[in-house]
Amino acid sequence: MRHCDVAIIGGGLAGSTAAAILGEAGIHAVLIDPHKVYPPDFRCEKLDRTQVAALRKTGLAGKIAAAVTLSDEVWIVRHGDQVSKRHIGQWDILYDTLVNTMRAAVPASVEFIEAKATAVQTGADRQRVTLSNGEEIDARLIVMAMGLNVGIRHTLGLTRREISPQHSISIGFDMAPVEGERFPFPALTYYPERIGERVAYLTIFPIGETMRANFFVYRDMRDPWLKDMRHAPVETLTATLPGLRKLAGPFAVTSDVKIRPVDLYVTEGHRQPGIVLVGDAFATSCPAAGTGAGKAIVDVERLCHAHIPTWLATPGMAQEKIAAFYDDPVKVASDESAAEKAQYVRSIAVDTSLAWQLRRLANGVARNVGLATLRDFRAKVSAGAQNPASHHS
Repeated sequence: MRHCDVAIIGGGLAGSTAAAILGEAGIHAVLIDPHKVYPPDFRCEKLDRTQVAALRKTGLAGKIAAAVTLSDEVWIVRHGDQVSKRHIGQWDILYDTLVNTMRAAVPASVEFIEAKATAVQTGADRQRVTLSNGEEIDARLIVMAMGLNVGIRHTLGLTRREISPQHSISIGFDMAPVEGERFPFPALTYYPERIGERVAYLTIFPIGETMRANFFVYRDMRDPWLKDMRHAPVETLTATLPGLRKLAGPFAVTSDVKIRPVDLYVTEGHRQPGIVLVGDAFATSCPAAGTGAGKAIVDVERLCHAHIPTWLATPGMAQEKIAAFYDDPVKVASDESAAEKAQYVRSIAVDTSLAWQLRRLANGVARNVGLATLRDFRAKVSAGAQNPASHHS
């Protein structure tokens, strides 16, 4: 029997970040995961400014920064030919690299146990985790940072309420230009030309010397289009986004095509003594909305900075303590924002009702007016620079 203050089950981004924060704070924690080195896994592959800001609050952003590729500028393409450029400050990194870099930041005081959790017993004071290697862990608190197997869910009385089954499909692959060494753009976000394609967007960005593509669509997993995308990706991609080849030039897909469907669900019955759920273990988010990594990081930052130190300062781990995390206003706002954005991104891409048609039209008009205003402003600035005397006329 091993004893600790906090047992973290799951060593993905959420679990590894929790281990790093708690270890830095001198809290006795153990991290449990079946993989000593986190394997390749098609999940989050970039962090936007909001997610980077959340990571900075953990105090660990500096340890991740050296492993990322920075995308400062992205080209935004709408309707196949409307190109605008935006400064984004995006961090690009494969998920397994992100997780293993975070694990490297975990202090040696946090013990890593290479095993699976097979059973969990919880109570108002102490918790017990039984592992696949036969060991048992006695802890004051369990942090669940990975999906619970069916047996453990039933044991704890947890249920999953499906919000949107097969909400979206994420597709990942590497791309390279056929002619020349580089694409004309540093990074690209390409929105669909036709609503009937059921596409959210294609995003292309650098990770090291490789150009990585994430393609987000709303289709049934039985749709033959997915088989075509897997086996003939260039032809399928250019048929779906006809203007892409004109912008990117001839290109090749240089890796296997990974396809990952995502169901949106939230866990219920979770307000229990002794155990707390973070990230996807509590509620999933839509990759097309780009909120998953940020939501997990917010969960862990609030839990490990605002709640666990306070909980450990007094005896017991009653439900009232655990409830403070789920009611944390920062966490609640993060969860609500992720859920709302998931529905918005899907609806703006596929909903053909009059209300959403009008919203798309309004967005297009506002965008065009904004671009025209920006062009006028740049023209005036340029004219003034060429004719300084005009400022005094």
